[in-house]
Amino acid sequence: MTQLTIRDDREKHRLEAFDDGEYAGVVVYFALAGEPHALVAVHTVVEATHEGKGVAGALVREFYRIAAAEGVPVVPLCPYAAKWAERHPEEAPAAPPEVVRAAKRELAASPELW
Repeated sequence: MTQLTIRDDREKHRLEAFDDGEYAGVVVYFALAGEPHALVAVHTVVEATHEGKGVAGALVREFYRIAAAEGVPVVPLCPYAAKWAERHPEEAPAAPPEVVRAAKRELAASPELW
């Protein structure tokens, strides 16, 4: 990995990574509206040509950083994000159970969110 740039496209619900300007990967997410509020990671994908370069980890780390800056929890419904959070508890505080339940209900009611 040379120069990794991560951009949050909140309107499209995508946190995208670019390696030297080339699209490298994405975390697809949604913002849980109302109360409780949270950012919900639904899917993480890294392009085959960028696998093994730390792109997915950088994306999830940035996702947690953005949520922390906004003062909201992350609900990692994406399997990769959930495993990353388990390995990095100091950077990825667990969301309260009621927030996780609300995120799962929202995704079940609106599967197009991802």
